[in-house]
Amino acid sequence: MRPAAAIAAGAILAALAWPVTGTPPAARAAVAARPLSAGQATAATAAASPAPGTGSPGTSGSAAATDSAGVPKLGSYAARSIGGPLMARRGLVVHEPATGSRPLPSIPASAWVIANASTGQVLAAQDPHGEFGPASTLKVLTAVTLIPLLNPNGMVVASPLATSQQPNIAGLITGRAYKVSALFQALLLISANDAAVALTQAAGSFAHGMALINAEARHLQAYDVVAKLPNGLPAAGQVTSAYDEALIARQALALPAFMKYDETLAARFEVKPHDWETLLNQNYLLTNYRGGIGGKIGWTVSSEATYVGLARRNGVTLIATVLHCTSLQEITSAEKLLNWGFAMNGKVTPVGTLVPPLAGGSSGGSTPATAAGGRRTPAPHASAAAQPAAVSTTRAGPGKAGTSRTVALSAAQPGSGSNSTGYALAVSGVVVAALGLGALARTRRPATGRHRPQPPGSP
Repeated sequence: MRPAAAIAAGAILAALAWPVTGTPPAARAAVAARPLSAGQATAATAAASPAPGTGSPGTSGSAAATDSAGVPKLGSYAARSIGGPLMARRGLVVHEPATGSRPLPSIPASAWVIANASTGQVLAAQDPHGEFGPASTLKVLTAVTLIPLLNPNGMVVASPLATSQQPNIAGLITGRAYKVSALFQALLLISANDAAVALTQAAGSFAHGMALINAEARHLQAYDVVAKLPNGLPAAGQVTSAYDEALIARQALALPAFMKYDETLAARFEVKPHDWETLLNQNYLLTNYRGGIGGKIGWTVSSEATYVGLARRNGVTLIATVLHCTSLQEITSAEKLLNWGFAMNGKVTPVGTLVPPLAGGSSGGSTPATAAGGRRTPAPHASAAAQPAAVSTTRAGPGKAGTSRTVALSAAQPGSGSNSTGYALAVSGVVVAALGLGALARTRRPATGRHRPQPPGSP
């Protein structure tokens, strides 16, 4: 299909599925008042929030705030106040100095965070612990969890579950073996839903892989995260928060392998023998924003646009996370937050802190053992029956070539989530249009690595 025809067909399919709306959330207008000082902000928060240890509004006592393992429950004050008491606020939180302040930009999103990755200081936030759908930004957590566990030179056989994901972005073929590193490239460059499932199953089984992903969220103290699918496709109860996305992004920055994948502008991917595709990075922050070093874009009908953006200037590394944003405004919104952050870093009093990971490794029941080359082997699963017959656990030691080993994956796994006809039709439209835009990008701007339209006036 020619690019123009693909774009037109995609638009028609999308229009058949849902009306295009770009109305920013109304919640921002209700929280326009900004605290003028740390004392005023703290007092306001204390008046609006329950005391620590008393649970969230509508609950009684500290017993409601944590589970039997002492982990803060989703939505409780214990979870919402991770990072400081101001992080429990559902509105806008910023300490603007009396003079020399640069106004915060207007962001068409329900929640966002701008933070300094090095110091952990949260410079400003909007509903930081509000629970929203992650869409494909969940793939950052998937990658952060699995990159340390899987041999990049290993081979993974695509299962029917992986190849049945819709949309099947990478085009994996059932029964064909793919290199782990190539799957991570597909995951982070073009947001491949099929690659996410294949990598998750490579950890042992789909259920075990998802357990590891959720355990990593607990290890990072990202207690607002409930991951049901590794690719972020719609699933009942699957949520994250802007604050937790910042915690996950900070961990990603600490993984050189993640950053190497994430900053790649283009890569070749062999779908089947002698059939190669060019993967173009969706994140145009890398090429269109001064100092852009990485990030991840996401979108579903229910989650709307989501985004994680990473940038570094003059030795300062910032993280911007955006959830439930007006479509096609997510990267622009992150750029505005990053501009404000670079201008005001060191000039504003932080409103919170990105907490460090818990000591002792992942909280998934036991601490993963360290294998050769500094990689971790997956933690034992709670159920012995969930262990696979064969798992790729061979690792490459320092300066040594790794051993490739094919992992056979079971097809008897949970389904892929939403099976709504409207959703499938809508996504098909977006995919067809994206393919057309990708073809245009390859034809007209082969050096940019973009396949999304570039908005005007970007810094």
